[in-house]
Amino acid sequence: MLTGLNHLTLAVTDLSRSTQFYQEVLGARLRASWATGCYLAMGDLWLCLSLDDHGRVDPRRDYTHYAFSVEQSNFATLRGRLLAVPVEAWKDNSSEGDSFYFLDPDGHRLEVHVGSLESRLDECRRQPYRGMQFFD
Repeated sequence: MLTGLNHLTLAVTDLSRSTQFYQEVLGARLRASWATGCYLAMGDLWLCLSLDDHGRVDPRRDYTHYAFSVEQSNFATLRGRLLAVPVEAWKDNSSEGDSFYFLDPDGHRLEVHVGSLESRLDECRRQPYRGMQFFD
């Protein structure tokens, strides 16, 4: 059985630029690097950046994205740092908890989010999505 998210691997077109972005802007800790990739740590999350020889130009434009947790007390500071880079925002937040949706240098859709599954479910119990069912 699956026990949770093991790691994320993101294809990047400029390894140095992306490593710098994840370290300096998002606060990831570099754990290892090699000619075509690197491993970073973000709390318990293992993030791999892998050089894509094909050069992604425009990733698919759907709702697929990667959300990182941030404490409420750090949200405004991190959002400000992201806006100062600047990053491109790709969606406005319309759900429970503060969120900021932005693109990394290769167009990966990212989110920083305050909250948890439990806080989301609590809000959904108050205002359920159409046809929503709960299985507690």
